[in-house]
Amino acid sequence: MNNQGGGGGSIILATFLVGYMLSQMPLPQFAEWFRPEWVAMILIYWVMALPERVGLGTAALVGLGLDLIKGSPMGLNVLSLLIIAYLTLLLYKRLRMFPLVQQAVMVMVLVGINQLIFNWVHSLMGTRSDSLIFLLPAVMSAVLWPWLFIILRGLRRTFRVS
Repeated sequence: MNNQGGGGGSIILATFLVGYMLSQMPLPQFAEWFRPEWVAMILIYWVMALPERVGLGTAALVGLGLDLIKGSPMGLNVLSLLIIAYLTLLLYKRLRMFPLVQQAVMVMVLVGINQLIFNWVHSLMGTRSDSLIFLLPAVMSAVLWPWLFIILRGLRRTFRVS
């Protein structure tokens, strides 16, 4: 009997838990704007690698968990991660063919959309940013994407997640 399904699910869950921890790791005040969107990047990877297994339902659950952890308005992370997962599902065949640098540019665009949604909602609540500094996490996510991709692909291959 093949027992890869259960182990694979626990590896995927573990990567999202690590993403939650990294998203809440304390940083100095000046470095807060440079925090990459770890959970969004991990979601992009798993949707791109296993679109039949990780999709919109996973994005909604992960987003709900992120809303609870961050204390953000309920549904904000759900909405943004659903949009990211949907766009990744539309593009996953192309993304797989891109070299890592091109994938990093696409990750920057996807995380940038995430940041734009956050800024838009915060502007509706009256606390918006007057500059484009809110897009720095998208740039940092793109810079870190090749390493995250290699690490997650290594985990997927080591534990035979499929």
